[in-house]
Amino acid sequence: MGNQTLITEFIFLGFSNHPELQMLFFLVFLVIYMVTLLGNALILTLIKTDPSLQKPMYFFLSNLSFLDICYTSATIPVMLVNFFRSRKTISYAGCITQLFFLITCAGTECVLLAVMAYDRYVAICSPLHYLSVVSRRVSVQLAGFSWLCGLVNSLVHTLFASTLAICKSNQLSHFFCDVPLLLKLSCSETYINETVLHLASALIGLSPCLFTLVSYVCIVGAILKIRSTKGRFKAFSTCTSHLTVVIVFYGTANFNYNRPSSGYSLDVDTLVSSLYCIVTPMLNPLIYSLRNKEVKDALKRMGRKYFPSVPEPSNRQGTSVPLRIENICINSVSGHDQSMLNLQ
Repeated sequence: MGNQTLITEFIFLGFSNHPELQMLFFLVFLVIYMVTLLGNALILTLIKTDPSLQKPMYFFLSNLSFLDICYTSATIPVMLVNFFRSRKTISYAGCITQLFFLITCAGTECVLLAVMAYDRYVAICSPLHYLSVVSRRVSVQLAGFSWLCGLVNSLVHTLFASTLAICKSNQLSHFFCDVPLLLKLSCSETYINETVLHLASALIGLSPCLFTLVSYVCIVGAILKIRSTKGRFKAFSTCTSHLTVVIVFYGTANFNYNRPSSGYSLDVDTLVSSLYCIVTPMLNPLIYSLRNKEVKDALKRMGRKYFPSVPEPSNRQGTSVPLRIENICINSVSGHDQSMLNLQ
C-alpha cells in the first residue's frame, strides 16, 4: 500500500495528440453528452407518464436508459474539463471511483440485455403466459438481479485494482481508467487480478451474450412457424430495437477488448473506445424511438400535449404487444392467419 503513494494522479493521453483540435473535441463531446442525457431522459419520461408503455419491456428499457446516463456521466464530464488543460489528469482516488462506476454500468448492461432477450422470448414463444411469467414482481426482481451482478462484479475489480502498486508510469493511453490499463502500469504481481478479470469476462460478459444468442435462435424459430408474412413481420418488429442495441453493444465491446493490442495508433484506440462507451449510450434512445412504433406513438402523444399541430398517432394497433403476438401465434396454429390479422 505504501508504494501506491508514488502515483497520486494519472495523465490521460487520449485526444492529446491534437492540441489544436481541443475546442472542436470539446464541442463534439458536449453535444454527444447533451443528446445522450436528453434522449435517455425523454425515454424515462415517456415510460413513466404514458399508460401504453406500462409493460415489462419498457420497464427494462427505462433501466437501460438510466444506465446509459450513468455510463456517460462517469467519463464525459472529466473529458470536457480536461480539454481545457494542458495536462489531462485525474487523481488516483478519482480514477478508482471512475473505474467502479464504469464497471458497474458495463456489467449491469450485459446482464440487463440478456434479461430483455428473455422478455422477448417469452412474449413471442409463450404469449399466452407472458403476463403471468413476466409479471411486475418478476420484472423488478430481474432488473434488481442485473444491478446486483454489475455491482458485485465492480466491487471485486475495484478492490483488487486498489491493491496494485502503480510505479512504472502514470500515463494512461486512454481517456478513462480501465483495469487492463492499470495492470500494465503495475509493478506488483497481477496474476490474481488477471484471473479475476478472465472469470468476470466469462460470467458477466460471455454468459449473457450466449444466453441472448440462444434466446434469439428460439425466437427466430418461433417466428418462422408463423404462416403469414405479415404475421412474421409483426412478431419480429417487436424485437428489432433490442436486437439492434445488442449488436451495437457487443460489437463495439468485442472490437474494443478483443482486438490485437499492437499495431494500432493512439488515435485509433481512442476512437474505438469512444464508440464503445460514449457513442453507444447515445444511440440507444435513438434506436428505440426510430424503430419502435409504440415509443414513436408515445412521442407523438407527448408532442400533441405541448404542440397541438402534431398529428395524432394511429391507433390501429392499440393492442398490447403480447396480445398481438398471441393472436399471430394462434392464427398460425388455427390456419386463419389472414382473417384474424385483418380483424386487428
